[in-house]
Amino acid sequence: SMVPLWMYPLAIACGNCFILKPSERDPSSTLLIAELLHEAGLPKGVLNVVHGDKVAVDALIEAPEVKALSFVGSTPIAEYIYKEGAARGKRVQALGGANNHAVLMPDADLDNAVSALMGAAYGSCGERCMAISVAVCVGDQIADALVAKLVPHIQSLKIGAGTTCGLDMGPLVTGQHRDKVSGYIADGVAS
Repeated sequence: SMVPLWMYPLAIACGNCFILKPSERDPSSTLLIAELLHEAGLPKGVLNVVHGDKVAVDALIEAPEVKALSFVGSTPIAEYIYKEGAARGKRVQALGGANNHAVLMPDADLDNAVSALMGAAYGSCGERCMAISVAVCVGDQIADALVAKLVPHIQSLKIGAGTTCGLDMGPLVTGQHRDKVSGYIADGVAS
């Protein structure tokens, strides 16, 4: 629900209505925010939440009433939305495949870096576009020191069902994503 907050408040402030199609995998926070906005007095029809999969996406792309499209997510879907929307003369913002990097210099404050990396790597189970997928350490000494400080923090993460209080990380959103992450871990261990 964080990413749409970059978009629809501005669109609404500029006098537009907004149709928001959240991921079919995790729409709950979007619905809650929409309910809160309506309770706060946002008129009905200004922010509209539409549920669905590719069929819903295609309907929005094809609707002549929809003049602009915005998407944040995977690269293949961003490319699809850009291609199909542009072919219909729509304004399209399609942001795909965010991979963020952290560069740590030899004089970096490692406690601060570890705190930032833990939040970026494990917050929202690493399933957000602000996740840091690569830490680039300048110099061998900082790399070893960073790993030494990171390992105990990672080992102490409390992981469990997302409805349990006091956890650091809930489950990944799908089994497919779990398998993808497991593959990354295996690749990292192998190298």
